[in-house]
Amino acid sequence: MSHKRFNTILAVAVTLSLLFLVPVSGCKTTPDEVTAPGKDEVLNLYGIDPHTLDPAISADSNSHQYVMQIFSGLLCLDDNMEPAPDIANDWKVSNGGKTYTFYLRRDVTFHDGRTVTAADFKYSWERACDPDTGSSTAADYLSDIVGAKEMLAGEASEISGIRARDDYTLEVTIDDPKSYFLYKLAYPTSFVVDRDNVESGDEWWRKPNGTGPFTLGKWEKSNQLVLKRYGRYYGERAKVSSVIFSLWGGVPLVLYETGQIDITGVPVIYKDKVTDESGSFYRELEIFPEFSFYYLGFDTTRPPFDDVNIRLAFTMAVDKEKLASLVYRGMVEPAYGILPPGLPGYGEGLKGFPFNPTRARELISESGYGDISNLPPITLTTAGYGGIVSQELEAIVDQWRQNLGVEVAVRQLEPERYIYNLTKEKDETFDIGWIADYPHPQSFLALLFQSDAKHNYGEYSNPEVDTLLDTAGLEQDTETSFALYRQAEQLLVDDAACLPLWFGKNYVLVKPYVTGYYLNPLGAAMLNKVSVDIEEK
Repeated sequence: MSHKRFNTILAVAVTLSLLFLVPVSGCKTTPDEVTAPGKDEVLNLYGIDPHTLDPAISADSNSHQYVMQIFSGLLCLDDNMEPAPDIANDWKVSNGGKTYTFYLRRDVTFHDGRTVTAADFKYSWERACDPDTGSSTAADYLSDIVGAKEMLAGEASEISGIRARDDYTLEVTIDDPKSYFLYKLAYPTSFVVDRDNVESGDEWWRKPNGTGPFTLGKWEKSNQLVLKRYGRYYGERAKVSSVIFSLWGGVPLVLYETGQIDITGVPVIYKDKVTDESGSFYRELEIFPEFSFYYLGFDTTRPPFDDVNIRLAFTMAVDKEKLASLVYRGMVEPAYGILPPGLPGYGEGLKGFPFNPTRARELISESGYGDISNLPPITLTTAGYGGIVSQELEAIVDQWRQNLGVEVAVRQLEPERYIYNLTKEKDETFDIGWIADYPHPQSFLALLFQSDAKHNYGEYSNPEVDTLLDTAGLEQDTETSFALYRQAEQLLVDDAACLPLWFGKNYVLVKPYVTGYYLNPLGAAMLNKVSVDIEEK
């Protein structure tokens, strides 16, 4: 979310994910797995309004939860988090790993009934890379394709590395062999859109003509969003006739308790209640691991965080174990590195910086500032409304005050625009979260910290890290590649490129009459697989 993406994904998602569920659809199935629609079942969920339903623009987990139900792409990720067929039912790799030939299914239609062709994908990807589209994700997910960088820069009118050989054959050439390329094609940026739909108006996505298992039935801002089952969907057809999202409809767990929604995330304050084995909620609790990383970013281009000793001091002045225990009640795992446990490439040997306020104060003295009194004013940018700051940020700011003697102000941006405006509006430090869009170290290390990465919000730059990441991305031997990524991660930690906070997991309540619900480590739920037994309900 993915990720992202996050995925993408802003740090407010930590709080939001504990308050309400953020589901997105997963991999489709092959024709022999198609099942007939069930009864007139309805799945009720809580939600908030999406920022956009345009796959090329969507960069936040909330928008993705709807986008990934309505649209789809060449590939998806299967239950093992590996690239799997979707609209493309097969592909071959040639030219030393640089040319991919995708063979499209012939039974895929947009929701209006028009057949999807290879030319639709060529249009969709070129549109995403058109500077006029304003995509913040196209550079990350499509720039490996030959000619994409030129189009992103406004120097070309098409992507030379994409060729529709016929209606059902798409040929894609990338600049170098890259082990993670296929993973990227499961992200919304590469989803197919209908040209006529897009050209119908600036806000065409309010009436999207997608290819996914659901159509957009209704969207009443701040009230209700309804997804309807698409009967001609090429994969496993949705078992529910509709999914109704109550937008800003109240406190999610209260709605769950009163039977108004069928699934919900669990707020921290309810942890004891839902984990009590003698309680009524315990049998409905599901805990899903998640490839997510929450951290504080530093603007490394301006004082005081252009000084590595200051970054290290602020890192070592935060007691993450205490925060995870007291603020999150053990519902998160303290992070000392960047790659989440369980992610392919994760290594046990990484050396992080433990809580050490004495050493933190020494680092202030060793810095170019010499004393805390010489630091310039520091503001932390976060997402939120009305000046209500999250408990974890209050605790972090208080620890900096107690352990370093520094006052840090907090400034809020509206959550729905936070991730889209952070690059230009960030202060000296900021909080953010990232859910993997695909299970690979590149999704964290390169996308967040490589010098020219779009989502390198702290503008961190280290040529040694860049070289390691480039080499790791081209290395065809998996174990050698992962070892290089781990070296890059250690350098990032040593240089305090950010302040790691914690890795997340999802506590979710699911009503007994709901079956088929599963959150994968990317935070994705396949809603077309979910059933609601109306007789049990």
